[in-house]
Amino acid sequence: MGNTKNTRREFSAEYKADAVSLWRESGENKEAIARRLGISGTTLANWVRQSDIDAGKREGLSTGDATELKRLRKENKILAMERDLLKKATVFFAKDGESR
Repeated sequence: MGNTKNTRREFSAEYKADAVSLWRESGENKEAIARRLGISGTTLANWVRQSDIDAGKREGLSTGDATELKRLRKENKILAMERDLLKKATVFFAKDGESR
């Protein structure tokens, strides 16, 4: 049995936009376009849905908002770790001060 690890391919925003435009302009179904592009129909459908959200045609979290949310969550995680480290340092130095 080989090492078949599923790796997630990354696509640029431009590539996704081009794929969505190709589908919209072609009149073909999503599966046919997706096959030609070497992606799944679900992937293309997700890109079309996100494009509609970003254009305000559909409710949902825009790409910009999702990026900002990801950045804020990462920043929040870092701040929480720093806070916890400062709490531990405060306890350490408080105990050190009592022993003098």
